[in-house]
Amino acid sequence: MKVIANTGPGKLEWQEWPLPQVAAGQVRIRTGACGICATDLAMIAGWKRTGFPSIPGHEWAGTVDAVGAEVDPALVGSRCVAENVLADGGEVGFEHAGGYAQYFISEASNVQRLPADFPLARAALIEPLAVTVRGLRRLGLDSHTDVLVLGDGPIGLLCVMLLRHLGVPAVILAGGRPGRLEVGRSLGAVETIDFHQTGDDLAQAILQRHRGPFVQVIEASGSSNALAAALRVAAREGKVLLLGDYGASRAAFAWSDVLHQELVLIGSNASAGAWPEAVNMAVQGGLPLDRLVTHRLPAEQFLQGYELTRDGRDGVVKVVLEWP
Repeated sequence: MKVIANTGPGKLEWQEWPLPQVAAGQVRIRTGACGICATDLAMIAGWKRTGFPSIPGHEWAGTVDAVGAEVDPALVGSRCVAENVLADGGEVGFEHAGGYAQYFISEASNVQRLPADFPLARAALIEPLAVTVRGLRRLGLDSHTDVLVLGDGPIGLLCVMLLRHLGVPAVILAGGRPGRLEVGRSLGAVETIDFHQTGDDLAQAILQRHRGPFVQVIEASGSSNALAAALRVAAREGKVLLLGDYGASRAAFAWSDVLHQELVLIGSNASAGAWPEAVNMAVQGGLPLDRLVTHRLPAEQFLQGYELTRDGRDGVVKVVLEWP
């Protein structure tokens, strides 16, 4: 089979690897589409979690190609997505080969079937949608009050989409790329704020535009400066949900501000337990997930897709690699 192998820091290669074989309880997936995620960029650059060579790709959708013992053979031929965490604690696309391969192994118990005609490029957005669903669960969303979303990347835009779907009266989106902010407006954000046009005090600029603090704030940019601003714009007893990846960065804020304002800080990581709801929303809810797929490329054009995502060009939201 063909794979896009991460063979060294910052290095991807088109290679041929042996076809993986299924064991009991497993399924083999033929990849149809796989999104390129910012987490992939960190993995490809080199980190402690995975070594080389490895095969990224956790935002995948595909078709069950083969099943192992103790698995219903009727699964073969089904379009699907799946929770990526396997029984050994490793994840598809990280410790285990993912959707940058033509075929890979998952566990049958994790599989979520899709309708036979559901577009696989759209289905590749279900993984980040599940991340967003889980985050809003942990927030304990009050759909009757306005929400501020910081960050105009795929997760931030999915938050806008989902918040409007759930009936939040007004969603305000702050980000740093005009093209993505325009996407946010098309998804229902009533107001957008460009980080680069707020001067040195992002929090003050947001408060002036909104005329007051927010009971609910979602920080999805991964910026420590944006996180510090999120705490300043939160109302007394407000809740701040952290969905960004902050790497090794640190936020500088006074803990007494959190104490005196009685703020609730909520971290949410990954998608555990949110897959059935996310799949149902994608299939039945009419969410416009396609609007986030700005680039669809054949898998062999992976270097172009990688560079588009890495360079963070305006107008690029989600790059999806498609396998024949």
